[in-house]
Amino acid sequence: SCNSFAGKVFGISTEQVINKRVSEVVTDSKLIDVLSTGEAKKGDKEVINGMTVIRSWYPMLDGENIAGAVEIIRDVSELEALAEKFTDVRELCQELEAIIENSFDGIAVTNSKGQLLRISKSYSRITGIPWEKIEKHIGSNINDLVAKGTLTSSVTKQVLQSSKASTISQRIKDGPELMVTGSPIYNLEGEITRVVCNLRDISQLNEMKQQIKENKDLVARYYSELEELRSNQLQLDGIIVHSGEMRRAMEMATRVAKVDSTVLITGETGAGKEIIAKIIHKASPRKDGPFIAVNCGAIPETLLESELFGYDKGAFTGANRDGKLGLLEVANEGTVFLDEIGDLPLQLQVKLLRVIQEQEIVRIGGVKPVKLNIRILAATNRNLQQMVEEKKFREDLFYRLNVIPINIPPLRERREDIIPLAVHFLEKYGKKYSMRKKFSPDALSLLERYTWPGNVRELENVVERALIMSEGDIILTRNLPVNQDESKEVIVTPIAVNDILPLKEAGELLERELLSQALSMGRSTRKAAVLLGVDHSTIVRKINKYKLAINK
Repeated sequence: SCNSFAGKVFGISTEQVINKRVSEVVTDSKLIDVLSTGEAKKGDKEVINGMTVIRSWYPMLDGENIAGAVEIIRDVSELEALAEKFTDVRELCQELEAIIENSFDGIAVTNSKGQLLRISKSYSRITGIPWEKIEKHIGSNINDLVAKGTLTSSVTKQVLQSSKASTISQRIKDGPELMVTGSPIYNLEGEITRVVCNLRDISQLNEMKQQIKENKDLVARYYSELEELRSNQLQLDGIIVHSGEMRRAMEMATRVAKVDSTVLITGETGAGKEIIAKIIHKASPRKDGPFIAVNCGAIPETLLESELFGYDKGAFTGANRDGKLGLLEVANEGTVFLDEIGDLPLQLQVKLLRVIQEQEIVRIGGVKPVKLNIRILAATNRNLQQMVEEKKFREDLFYRLNVIPINIPPLRERREDIIPLAVHFLEKYGKKYSMRKKFSPDALSLLERYTWPGNVRELENVVERALIMSEGDIILTRNLPVNQDESKEVIVTPIAVNDILPLKEAGELLERELLSQALSMGRSTRKAAVLLGVDHSTIVRKINKYKLAINK
């Protein structure tokens, strides 16, 4: 016979075994062995019809005779599942234990009554209190520890009262000050069952905060030094700074580069005004934007307006049918350098003033303003102040351009730069033409004495020509294409004071004498102006004043 579970295991029913021999129904060798030997047998786990079972066989004795056998089948599928779940739970507990113990922050857990259930060993490291002393408090109530003075306050109490996370400052007796954050854990009924507390050493946080501040200050200082170094090292072709006058001009250029103020660069032709403008652009926040240089004196007056402001399609006969962007619009987000601004026609000066003030233009033939974001740098070799007085330049535009004036001294006023510049140009063109040459001492002396009416541009041209035309490896004075008469120093007659006279009269006498000698040496009013370092118009005016004779 068999019960229903056994029948389910073997897939048979009680009716199938009625009037049947065991061997006809069951062919298990161990059951046959029990019937024949009378010894109990126990099998291993096996899967039958999808069920995990353990089978055991026991003999049924009638006195000393074997009357039959009993096979007991136990279903261990549920036990297997429970054992597997138990293993998973144990591994999870071990993982959580490892996480808690390896947390950098201290972790403490209490129940809903404030009883301390567990605390991580990192608590000992944070507080500096031996673990043996801390371990003794497990099982204690937090409120009792506060009452004893072991803790100054309890975040668990606040969490239980407010039912939400809370952070407090807590000090351990004989230990550091801690920042403790308590977070509630709820059960399915919404009741607080645990409070998890994270403990951090505030002193360490303060040290980290101070270190971060120091690092920020250090980065800011390094950045400042880097910007200063970048500004100091910022040199474009043709800029060599040794003289004090040029250093001051360069320092002002790099300083104003950080703001968007309009800059008016003044100086003689060839002194390097455009180079200064490029340095301002390269050192400014607009360095990644375009740099558009416009020579107001080189573009015909009839074309200058369309070149600057552009035009819409069909604006005038012969215009591009698609229209054209002006240079001001092309320079958007960058810098516009208006060279020879004194040559700008009066009608365009009005439009330029609006560009500076409103940062917008209207194309020729257009009606819709176009917004711009440009910085304007201007340069001139003319006296704009005098032009304003002569009504040749708008006063309002002059003051809008002359926000920050930078004057570039002529080369004759910064003779310390002449030899370094000459050597620089010699190396530059030596690399370009694959030549290696040097200046003779006399040639360097001549270069230094020469007045350089064409300034740096003239010096560069002279060096390039001398490099190409000289035959040997040494550039001599005869190889320099300069008027050596103009390089002679002006010899001034010693002044003897024989009697007292008004300063104005004495000044006029000295001025007359200097003019006479300069005219005799220069042989022309323009060369006399170069020798005395003044404008040609000044020489002419003084000659008329003192009625001096001009050598032809």
